Amino acid sequence: MRPLDVRRLGVVPYAEALELQKQLVEERRAGRIPDTLLLQQHPHVLTVGVKKEGRSHILASPDRLQALGVEVFDTGRGGDVTYHGPGQVVGYPIMDLNPDRRDVHRYVRDIEEVMIRACARYGIEAGRIQGLTGAWVAHPVRGPEKIGAIGVRISRWITSHGFAFNVTTALDYFGLIVPCGIREHGVTSLEKATGRPHLIHDVESGLIDEFAAVFEREVTDVLSKG
Repeated sequence: MRPLDVRRLGVVPYAEALELQKQLVEERRAGRIPDTLLLQQHPHVLTVGVKKEGRSHILASPDRLQALGVEVFDTGRGGDVTYHGPGQVVGYPIMDLNPDRRDVHRYVRDIEEVMIRACARYGIEAGRIQGLTGAWVAHPVRGPEKIGAIGVRISRWITSHGFAFNVTTALDYFGLIVPCGIREHGVTSLEKATGRPHLIHDVESGLIDEFAAVFEREVTDVLSKG
């Protein structure tokens, strides 16, 4: 199996994470590093994808966002607007999909599978919704709620950006936006779905194991800080 380096970075400002991804994409393209998975949390931030409707799905005023300490960034990833914040594991795979995984649809489905399997570790049955991306948990009253979002960038088959998995996330912040441009479904977290809190470190460990299994990679090095 191909090697996978994992970097558990703690809390990282979004701008720093963007710059790190750019650097690692070029290093991966040049073959100087193996496939790499970055795991971190971000301070409160809204990120806007390439969909033209993204900015219009920010419901809060600039003054409101400033008062809450929420930054806004335009990104080069796919998708609409989403929220990142404390209590949410954000994963950025920097991977070369050559030669055997050059399939964008498969790549997105595989990331969904990682989060679905991570939910199963806690007795939560998550799944997919036809026509939408992410990992979803059924609620008997509110219907499907998103527990894990996906927004990826693939440039000459090198990946960046990735997924956000809600663990103990303050879900009220999603009220600042129309999450991923989807009005008819809500969001949830592992804490809300299970009725108890969970340690970010433990959830990260599960995501690493499931990521390696789904993508058929061998974890060869784990850097932890923060």
